Formats: sequence, C-alpha cells, structure tokens
Amino acid sequence: MRPPSFLDDTVDALKSLADYAANAVRPTVRLGVTGLARSGKTVFTTALVHHLVNTTPMPVFRVSVEGRLRRARLADQPDDTVPRFPYEEHMASLAEPGRRWPESTRRIAELRVEIDYERAAGWRRGPATLALDIVDYPGEWLLDLALIETSYSEWSRDTLAGSHKPDRAPLAAAWHAHLAALGANEPAEEPAIARASELFKQYLAALRAGPEAVATTPPGRFLMPGDLDGSPALTFSPLVLAPDAPIVPGSVAAQMERRFEAYKAQVVRPFFREHFARLDRQIVLVDVLSALDAGPAALAELETALDRVLAAFRAGRNTLASSLFAPRIDKVLFAATKADHLHRRDHARLEAILRLLVERALRRTKGAGAAAETMALASVRATREVGVRDGAQTFAAIAGTPEAGERIGNQCFDGDSEAAIFPGELPDDPQAIFSGAVEAGSLRFPRFRPPRRIADAGGRLAALPHIRLDRALEFLIGDRLA
Repeated sequence: MRPPSFLDDTVDALKSLADYAANAVRPTVRLGVTGLARSGKTVFTTALVHHLVNTTPMPVFRVSVEGRLRRARLADQPDDTVPRFPYEEHMASLAEPGRRWPESTRRIAELRVEIDYERAAGWRRGPATLALDIVDYPGEWLLDLALIETSYSEWSRDTLAGSHKPDRAPLAAAWHAHLAALGANEPAEEPAIARASELFKQYLAALRAGPEAVATTPPGRFLMPGDLDGSPALTFSPLVLAPDAPIVPGSVAAQMERRFEAYKAQVVRPFFREHFARLDRQIVLVDVLSALDAGPAALAELETALDRVLAAFRAGRNTLASSLFAPRIDKVLFAATKADHLHRRDHARLEAILRLLVERALRRTKGAGAAAETMALASVRATREVGVRDGAQTFAAIAGTPEAGERIGNQCFDGDSEAAIFPGELPDDPQAIFSGAVEAGSLRFPRFRPPRRIADAGGRLAALPHIRLDRALEFLIGDRLA
C-alpha cells in the first residue's frame, strides 16, 4: 500500500498519541468485527454484547469462570460521528414472536461496553474497568484499501479481465456492450458516464446474488453507498483502455480517472485513518459453508477475497513506539461461522478448511509478530444435535426450525415446523475441497430461524445459546482482563 502523504502521517501520529493518552487514563481495547457478505457480523456483535452485559456463564472465558467478572454495561461511545450499533433493536428481532435474524451490516457502527472486573493477581490486584469499543464494519470495505496503490488504468484492466471469465461474462454482458460503444477518449458526457456506472453496479450486484456470492470486486461502497449515493465519487466505471495509451484531458477516461481518485481520497483513505488504523484486535468472520456448497470455484474466489482483505491489516507486536505513533493489530481471529449447521464431529474439519483458506494470511500475521488463531463457532446456535434412526443405523443429525420457503429436495418448509436434517459430511482432507470431492449442492444447509428462548419460573429468558463464543472472547480480550 502506498504510504500516505506527510500530512496524513502527521494526522495519524497525533491521533495515535491521543488514543494512547486516553488509554492510559481509561484502559481500552478497540475490537474490529468484519467479514464478507452474509458471514454473520451483526449476529456475532449482538451475541457478544448480550453475554457480556448479562454476565452469562461462559466456561472458557476465564474472567467469567473464575468469578472475576463483576458487571458489564453499555456506555456512551467515544466517536460521536459514527452510527451507534443498534444492539437493542437486534435483540428485539431475535425475540418472540417474530424470531428473525438482524439486518446485515451495511455500514460502520460502534458500541462501547465497559467491563468491571477483578484483576487476578500481582501488585495491581483489585477492581478495574476495561472499555471495549466494538467497531462493526463490512469486510468489502477492506478490499478498497488495495485501491490506494492502484492506478485507474490498472484497476480497469484487472476488473475487466475478471469480468470476462466464462462464469462472469453473462452477468456483465450489458455492461460490456455499453463499453464497446463508449470510446474512452471521446468527450466526457454525463449520461454515458452515469450509464456505464449503473451497468457496472448491476454487474457487481449480480456477482453477489449469484452462486459465488463470496466473490467481491471493489469498490465496496458501490453496493453500500450510504449518504454518498449518486455522488460523482460513486459514479464511475472501468473502461477499455489501449495499453500504454495516454488519457486525453476532457475525455470520458479522464473523467472516470478523476472520480476514481476522488473515491480513494474522500472515501477509502478517511476510513483507513479514522477507523481501521486505530484497531487493537480483529475478528474476521467467514461463511465457509456457503462457499463449500457452491463448489470449488466459489471456494477459490473466497480464498482470493480473504487474502486481499487480510493483506490490508496492519498486524504485528506492539512496541512503545508503535503504540505511540502507529498502533498495530496484535491479535487476529479467523472464525468459520454457522458451525451449528453441522454436527460437532465435523467442526474440526470445518476449522481445518478455514485454516487452509487463510493459510497465507496466517503466515503473514504470525510473521509480523501478532497472535492469530482459527476456530469454528456459532454466535447464536439455532439447532441442536439429534440421532436419526434408519433401520438398524443411527445417523448424527441436527434439528431446528428452517425458515419459511427453505427447501431440501422436494420438501419446502413452512417456518413453523421443526425438522431433523443430515447436512452431509465434510472431507477429512481439507485440500480435497478444491478437487471437487464435495460436490456442489451435495451439502444441506437450510437457513434456520433463531432459537426459542424459554423463560424460567421467574420470567427470566434463557441466554442465547452459542458454540465457542466464549473461546473467541477469551482469545480476543482475555489477556486484558487478567
């Protein structure tokens, strides 16, 4: 990534110094929560906050199991210009009678949880408070960071090459036809530019809606525009450019290039400086199961997208100098979500597949001195494990309530009836996923409704069930609560 200007360096250093000074007064951990589309970011953040503020028993979270977690409470977030994560709204959506999953993350959001605890030992033993700032943001935005060191010509060439792949060309047909009739060196006219941009966005939307929904082509904000919708910074497109040909001033290409550079300057760099560069810890959620079900091509796209996302991390062991001037992410957790869609005997296989997909990123992260780990989890467990008898055999299965309209074979679920489902088995050798050992469509992963929560005699609702959320918490912040 190209280094920022001297002014950017100065601004970043001043922000780091301010954060360091504030952390000395009130110890704080900034935890980034990200992942590509439909990976479960919102559900993870909601469940994490739910278990902290309700101090539910968490056997692997040491501060909890040792009885040192006194209480946790929501507090005013430190950044007044960042939207608040709507925790209460998301909890309400998980409750009866609707029991629906929260809306997906489409913009950055933040929430502060103040954790009161007892230090375990040493001369500092006694009561203490840790402020946990949770920053929830779309993983697609990380892909944009690679644009900072990319020219408009390079981006156009690479994006168009990807769009001509056999499985993508039909999705890009209308866009390709428009570009073929649009001369890059013709005088710039807004209707033609706007049309090219709109067709390009339709192509990006089709990629996300298709079987390889994990495939992600920047700019990430084109499908999540927010208050920039319709602005010139979000109205451009790749063009067919002659190799090494100069861009003619006043042309379509010159206008596209100007807007591409504005996007980097006004959208990508501020996100890096204001949010991403200030993170201490990071969890990356990955929907491995959907990619597995889509086949080897989708898995290859997921591997590539994850590698690009994770290359953006400024990971490493923090020293005093780095803490003062350029803080690093010193712990990264890669988590395969929706582990509740599999029987527990397949969880280790799911984690092995995830480890294979992020192998390069793991090496980079650990090589930089940061701690990194992989695990399979379910932030909110929607199923339970059951045995299904078929003659003399008993098969390990899962049971839950599939959402209305979900199908397995010829069976369509109504959203109310519970069903026992044998999801299929993952291969013992994770490398086999790229050879077609898992046939596309052979696995059964219907979307389940959130679990019912039964109230006790005192009217208190049971905590949201989960798989290894406590282990994730211990890795991410356990050392700061010792």
